[in-house]
Amino acid sequence: MEKAKDTSYLAEAPIGSLMIRFSIPCILSLLIAALYNMVDQIFIGRGVGYLGNGATNVIYPITVITLALAVLIGDGCAAYLSLCQGKGDTAGAHKSVGNASLLSVVIGIVLMVLFIIFKEQILWGFGATENNISYAREYFKFIVPGIPFYMFGNAMNGIIRADGSPKFAMVSMLVGCIMNMILDPIAIFVLHWGMMGAALATIAGQIVTALLSAYICFEFFPIQIINIFGKGDALYEEFAALSFRIFLGTVLLCVIQKSCSIFLQALGQPVFSTALSLLREIILSVPLILFLPRVLGIVGPLFAGPISDVVSFAAAVVLIRYTFRKMGNSRKTVNV
Repeated sequence: MEKAKDTSYLAEAPIGSLMIRFSIPCILSLLIAALYNMVDQIFIGRGVGYLGNGATNVIYPITVITLALAVLIGDGCAAYLSLCQGKGDTAGAHKSVGNASLLSVVIGIVLMVLFIIFKEQILWGFGATENNISYAREYFKFIVPGIPFYMFGNAMNGIIRADGSPKFAMVSMLVGCIMNMILDPIAIFVLHWGMMGAALATIAGQIVTALLSAYICFEFFPIQIINIFGKGDALYEEFAALSFRIFLGTVLLCVIQKSCSIFLQALGQPVFSTALSLLREIILSVPLILFLPRVLGIVGPLFAGPISDVVSFAAAVVLIRYTFRKMGNSRKTVNV
């Protein structure tokens, strides 16, 4: 059965306590979002130079435009969702969340395409110079594909808060920001990827935020998301909601494992990369899908995904650590 989220306290608790409970995570979320640019500026300034800082400032208006549209969708849906909850209009609440999710993805993709088409006009229009245009182009090339994730993550943030989960909304932003802070120095100083590294670190953090937001939506709004693709009877919706929560429960681990596989390939480790892909998709998933129904019945195949994700994620961590250790030993040998 679908989990019912108790939001009755929103109508019963004192206004003052609700303001504190919701405003503090909201303010922290906005501060965390601002940290992305600050962190990039710090590491780019030290690893690339002042021209790199100038290039990120050229790109910054793009993120502001994206954030503005994301807040437009997210806060608009949040206000309507709150009204629906107050009136007990479940159908309206379901529809608003589903529409906002779809709209944020569509607009994010449209923005990405428009930015790519008008790349040169945007860069020169926002103040690029002959000295920093090459840095701006490199940063732009890698940051723009992350626009749909950035749009979705920020739009869902307000909706999740409106559903009575301000801490979850804040945590999704915080985890992405921490990921960016960890990956920035690795990409710039260890891998020497320069502007590309800074952009990829930012995108990685935005993807993590978007995935966490999507995961929370899967947990709190499964029917709303399902209804985007069509409606069915009560039994269909019950099983669909169960599928969302079980099969997609570890989707974040799956994404990290996929990222590690691509990363290993980029580091010249095709065997490790292929082994990770085969481990989840064939070696684990296929036997589990065939075996688990005999033990757990109809829900058995749903657990094949989470089990495969956990095991393959653990394998990815081991391979990444081994590869970095091997790279470190090779660097020491060269220095000697």
